[in-house]
Amino acid sequence: MSLTNFSAGNRPAAAPASGLPASSQTLAKVTMPALAQMKRQGKPITALTAYDYATSRLVDEAGIDLVLVGDSLAMVVMGQDNTLAVTVEEMLHHTRAVRRAVRRALVVADMPFGSYHGADGVGNAIRFVKEAGAEAVKIEGPRAELIRQMTEAEIPVVGHLGLTPQSLHRMGGYRVQGKTADAAARLRDEALAVAEAGAGALVLEGVPREVAAGITAELPIPVIGIGAGPDCDGQILVLHDMLNLTFAPHAKFVRQYADAATMIREAVERYREDVEQRQFPTDAESYHLPSKAAAVPVDAVKAE
Repeated sequence: MSLTNFSAGNRPAAAPASGLPASSQTLAKVTMPALAQMKRQGKPITALTAYDYATSRLVDEAGIDLVLVGDSLAMVVMGQDNTLAVTVEEMLHHTRAVRRAVRRALVVADMPFGSYHGADGVGNAIRFVKEAGAEAVKIEGPRAELIRQMTEAEIPVVGHLGLTPQSLHRMGGYRVQGKTADAAARLRDEALAVAEAGAGALVLEGVPREVAAGITAELPIPVIGIGAGPDCDGQILVLHDMLNLTFAPHAKFVRQYADAATMIREAVERYREDVEQRQFPTDAESYHLPSKAAAVPVDAVKAE
């Protein structure tokens, strides 16, 4: 496989939104305090999932603020029915790949189901930071005490409330949360507790816009929405969803920005046809003997 034009040393800087040459821009690293400052300034936070070096690099170079190595990789990368089967080792593997690619964005690693539900929660979080290079971890549910322990261990934490995919069996599927007055009040209290425990940001998924807007306005930390309306401090999507690479019906909140499935399929079909019709490779795409050696019979040419 050729990586001639894709080596780390030959990497271009991220294209600036201002349109000015990249060389004239300073590449400011996104940190958890930087996200808090963006909330104070009213600047929307952009976030996407990514799971490998190539896509993470492209996402980072496009100027995304936060890259989440999501446990959604169980579904969109590994073909599982839900997120529950992915393991700590698999998440560490993908987080390492993403960390190698990203220079500017904040890299957050999802802690998979079962990795923080027992006494080893803080220890597993340390592995993501120490072994994989994550700059924060994300955990699901109102786990204020665990968040406090992780924060005391110098591990930045992103909370996740509302529709929490790891709880699909308890919820009876992927259902919008906070739809009643009591449920909305409970969600608000949980969000406040998560923030008070030390979380640096909160992902709010699958809740009514009005509920998310109220929580966002009240919380001192950034709230990043997914299926939570436009009033959150930022938005996140699964990269494969927005590129039509999930092979399943999209949720209501997903906007498709490109049809990568069709692009890849058509490119592969053209390649197959070119090979079958002997149109690839051409002479120009082939290596040749030096002019002196070309005059010598092939069976007489000695390997150098």
